[in-house]
Amino acid sequence: MTNTNFLGIPVRGDITRGDKRVPQRPLSELEPLMRAVLADDYIDSFGWKQYTPYFNDGDACVFSVGEPWFRTTDDAKGVAPDDGEYYDGEDDDSFTLSYSAHPTLGKQDYEWDNPRDWENRRKVYGPYEGNRQASFTVCSALADAINSGAFEDVLLEAFGDHATVTVRAAGITVDSYSHD
Repeated sequence: MTNTNFLGIPVRGDITRGDKRVPQRPLSELEPLMRAVLADDYIDSFGWKQYTPYFNDGDACVFSVGEPWFRTTDDAKGVAPDDGEYYDGEDDDSFTLSYSAHPTLGKQDYEWDNPRDWENRRKVYGPYEGNRQASFTVCSALADAINSGAFEDVLLEAFGDHATVTVRAAGITVDSYSHD
């Protein structure tokens, strides 16, 4: 039983605390990161999926923004310059920076400095591997910002729920995202 007050009004009862959200940040902090990626002539497009799951194995169904993907001008042509292998552009996970090497931007592995302290851990990066470090760096900064969860309110307000967002210098396309 909790005894507290709200605006000076006594509150009594059982209060179930929800998950603490990441403190939200304004669009003005995301804008320069997005503009830096858009200003890079090697980046053709980038985007992400955002939605509230319909079912989450008994956990709360909470809106979130998925891992962003990045396509370079070489990816848009369908050819990875290092090995000549064809990429059809349909598998967005192939173009993320966190899961594995990006086919044309390269990669930079990392470890957690303190994996047991989830709240205070930080990434410790190894050396960059690839030929496009400047492009990789601006894309990584944007990916880290989106993955932080700190811009979910801004992105939900701008593009809605159950959406696939694709960003190009010429414009932004929002398509409905159907998921299980």
